Amino acid sequence: MTLAALAACSKKPAPAPRPQFKTYSGPPVTQVVVNKGTRRMHLVSGSSVLKSYDVGLGNQPIGHKQFEGDGRTPEGMYFIDRFNPRSRYHLSVGVSYPNDRDRAYAEALRRHPGGDIFIHGRGPEGNALAPRNRDWTAGCIAVTDEEIEEVYAMVNTGVPIMIYA
Repeated sequence: MTLAALAACSKKPAPAPRPQFKTYSGPPVTQVVVNKGTRRMHLVSGSSVLKSYDVGLGNQPIGHKQFEGDGRTPEGMYFIDRFNPRSRYHLSVGVSYPNDRDRAYAEALRRHPGGDIFIHGRGPEGNALAPRNRDWTAGCIAVTDEEIEEVYAMVNTGVPIMIYA
């Protein structure tokens, strides 16, 4: 379904657009679901999938992120917590990793849990790496530059993101 078709179905007013970026006026995204095993991300409103994307993951895609530099993508429930319009990967949407549990685990082992996990585009670096290696990030979730423009417009801070193995 296209964004235009989704916009026609909406009865709720859309949040104020972020200047100079795509706008979205369809049903609100109430959850982001990432399935690492199938490399798919879904933007969900209630029980309906609005959009789905193929994704790239961290360069060590199996297992839950535990420490800074491990190359893994987190697993579990997090939240969209920020937007970066100046990302080196075109645009990026922040994921609230690490949570309290992640911090406690890493600290118990005298390690740093890492951070700066995002859903992001490819940008020049990813466009060079992605054709050769689908899982090229340091732990983030990557889509194409065109797709991150849609995601950036559709999600809001506070939306839960569930990342499944």
